[in-house]
Amino acid sequence: QVQLVESGGGLVQAGGSLRLSCTASRSIFSINAMAWYRQAPGKQRVLVASITSGGSRNYADSVKGRFTISRDNAKNTMYLQMNSLKPGDTAVYYCNKVPQLAYWGQGTQVTVSA
Repeated sequence: QVQLVESGGGLVQAGGSLRLSCTASRSIFSINAMAWYRQAPGKQRVLVASITSGGSRNYADSVKGRFTISRDNAKNTMYLQMNSLKPGDTAVYYCNKVPQLAYWGQGTQVTVSA
């Protein structure tokens, strides 16, 4: 059974921090690169950060130096620590494997106020 459950979003002021969590079914998580994606209102969903099963990380230029992706393979859980948040980070955040599945979870809303 496919499972992708995101949590940890909320409303925060610019400059603040949030930590997102993603729990995935073992069949998705165990050997795959995983990633966080986000979709802002009226825009396409884009990749924010990715991490391989061995821990190699990549980030979109817009979040480099502010966001940190990590994973706990024993818990089938991935995290996104977001610091120095900006209003431009406002979006629904999703997790998925790389390459993406057709299935998406419900996402978690992140809203950054100026």
